[in-house]
Amino acid sequence: MRGRWKASKPSVIRVPARISPFLRPVLRADLAIVLIAIFLRAWQIEIKPPHFDEGINGWFADQMTANGFYRYDPTNYHGPLHFYAVFLSQTLFGRHVWALRLPAIIAGVLCVWAMLRFRAFFGNPTARVAALAMAVSPAFTFYGRYSIHESWQVLFSMLFLLGILGLWKSGDRRSFFTAASAAVGLVLTKETYILHLGCFALAAGVLWAWQLAVPSRPAQPVARQIWTRDDAVLVAGLSIIVIVFFYSGNFLDFSSLHGLYQTFGAWFKTGVDSAGHGKSSYALGPLNYYWPALMARYEWPALAGLAACARYVWPSDARLRYIAIMAGGALVAYSLIPYKTPWCVISIIWPFYLILGALLSECAEHWKIPILAWAPAVPLLVASMFSTWRLNFINFTDDSEPYVYVQTYDGIFTLTDPLLALAADDPRRYDMGGLILLDSYYPLPWMLGDFTRVGYYKKDSPPPAYDAGFIAVESAREAEIEPHLKVSYYKRQFRLRSGQDKCTAYFAVAFFQDRFDGEPDFRPPAPTESSASSPAPVAPPSN
Repeated sequence: MRGRWKASKPSVIRVPARISPFLRPVLRADLAIVLIAIFLRAWQIEIKPPHFDEGINGWFADQMTANGFYRYDPTNYHGPLHFYAVFLSQTLFGRHVWALRLPAIIAGVLCVWAMLRFRAFFGNPTARVAALAMAVSPAFTFYGRYSIHESWQVLFSMLFLLGILGLWKSGDRRSFFTAASAAVGLVLTKETYILHLGCFALAAGVLWAWQLAVPSRPAQPVARQIWTRDDAVLVAGLSIIVIVFFYSGNFLDFSSLHGLYQTFGAWFKTGVDSAGHGKSSYALGPLNYYWPALMARYEWPALAGLAACARYVWPSDARLRYIAIMAGGALVAYSLIPYKTPWCVISIIWPFYLILGALLSECAEHWKIPILAWAPAVPLLVASMFSTWRLNFINFTDDSEPYVYVQTYDGIFTLTDPLLALAADDPRRYDMGGLILLDSYYPLPWMLGDFTRVGYYKKDSPPPAYDAGFIAVESAREAEIEPHLKVSYYKRQFRLRSGQDKCTAYFAVAFFQDRFDGEPDFRPPAPTESSASSPAPVAPPSN
């Protein structure tokens, strides 16, 4: 009947066909893997005191706030990108430990996301095994909770490999721009970009030579390149602008651009001298097995992936051969360099996750038993998860753990908690004078960055006056400084980190009498309590 209302069938929301192949895995297994990575990297992020290097990185970000730009120092051997990220995070969210670490957390989670993108070349099982291994890795979790540069370096290395594989497979513009952008990211992150880009380049030559003797199957010939000369000019121009912007302090300090090449002289000298970070006990002739030793203790999936590289000596997928050669080259390069800090392990082990996933997927496909892609990996992943939990949430300051390296102890809170609590109750106390009489005092300049009158002095540069609202000094120097003190203090001992003697914190009674019980621990022969209110001289912390 014309004009009569006609009931319609319930509408069904459908995901467009061109999008659904991407959304379906993300909304199931992939999303679960990413959520695991987020949880392990973000949960209880403030339980661990800031590390020595985190204090330096946070202090650099504070200098950007104070000076209006970042002044690049080539002897720091690190690019400016992470400092800009920390500066942005602190500007948006405040000077909190979680804000200091947020950029590294984001970079670490994006690494897991990038690992899942390798499904386009090796399939879902390979990408998911590799991504889950990275998500629960003790190293990637532990150092993903540090405000340091390494997670960014891994992220850009992975994106560079994704770009190379895309150019290899289809030669498309998107892959070209991905590879170029990732290379710029590496340059902006850390001086070791030259090592990693060199490994990528040398692996191509080694693969070509090896294929002459043992051909790959499939050979995976390089696709016809679709990107154009105009694309190359555009990429080159944008890359130069971005690099100059960051290294010149937002175009305000062009003299710092010389550091782009000067840094390699300082880096080479430090790398050869080891600067106290040599691992001679792991020496085996010209090589050093420090990195495999770390894998054997913590990173079983990566160690299995290292062993799986032997499979790709024989006829195999040319792309996986290339990754195995590149990964082996990076391991050898880092083994030859005397300077070794454990957080560099994440820049070494990530390709081995792909190799492990690819070998397990190959076995599952060969035997037509899909569970083989996961069953052998389960005990390895469980072991990683156990180590990750113990390391990150129980033993995070335990020096018996090799990953716990130059780590600040909880004892630092003995000094900082009373100061921060006092200033939180009365912001005027941020102007209280303070003295840090320690030869090695980071991360205190960042943790006490809101206090405007703190002086930092080493043994060979004593302060012009000693009395202050608070003082921190090596306990062995108490007898040296106490004759100079004219007011009463509460005293509390603490340790800053391994390799450093016990320290003593002095809290002036004039400020802290409501926060400490009992009588003062130090009284001068003839105290003049009013002098404690005079701010201590301020010396800028040295890097």
